[in-house]
Amino acid sequence: MKKILIFGSSGQLGSQLINLLKDDYELIKISHKELDFNKFYLIEDIILKSNPDIIINCAALTDVDRCEIYKNEAYNVNAGAVRHIIRPLKVTESYFINISTDYVFNGITGNYREDDLPDPVNYYGLTKLLGDIYANSYDNTLIIRTSGVFLNKGFPVFVYKNLMENKRVTAIPGYYSPISAFNLAMAIKDIIPLNRIGILNIAGNKISRYDLALRISEMYNLNKNIDENNIELKAKRPFDSSLNIERAKKLINFNFYDIDINLKHMVIK
Repeated sequence: MKKILIFGSSGQLGSQLINLLKDDYELIKISHKELDFNKFYLIEDIILKSNPDIIINCAALTDVDRCEIYKNEAYNVNAGAVRHIIRPLKVTESYFINISTDYVFNGITGNYREDDLPDPVNYYGLTKLLGDIYANSYDNTLIIRTSGVFLNKGFPVFVYKNLMENKRVTAIPGYYSPISAFNLAMAIKDIIPLNRIGILNIAGNKISRYDLALRISEMYNLNKNIDENNIELKAKRPFDSSLNIERAKKLINFNFYDIDINLKHMVIK
């Protein structure tokens, strides 16, 4: 049985991966509770001692505004940690999957393909791009770019909870490609045996945040107290960070991209 080391195992994606992979792989689960990602030597030590066949890095500081304020923390978690994951792989020769983001792009054109040139507009995107660069320096790496991952957190959950409480929801203008953590984990499970390297976009269909909020109100018969307006935020957001997923559709044998299917995997606590 192959051994998989999962960094960020308690997060939305990591927890779903554990549920889906536990019967087929020996899992080593590392969350922020077990590991301070600022202590890089511990990352290398864990990898060398466990000698995994596969490493999946789901750990990230994804709060875009927090990244703009706490830049050292953002760099350490999103980029520095990846650099130190890569170092011992010269010894273990593990297959490495690094989870990246649509926010490496500037959002001018949208429908970004795997080979499009990154140009982040905020510090979160910059640190994730640096993490990608570090990851790509190791030959046996797959970088998975995704968008708006949600399970019990994220914009869809925010919309649902607020509409349930009859609160007004303001959606900032723009487009992205949201996907549930469950469907993303299912897709990764399908991808692992293929031993793909390079970059692969795995995300949902393109939708505006406003249209997504309306869809949630319709699916769950909630009020439509929704508007679209700019909100003052610490970090700039790309206007259209939607990802082209045609390559992934050819490799993954289920519908991971339909928005209605993804919304059914929201977990409301």
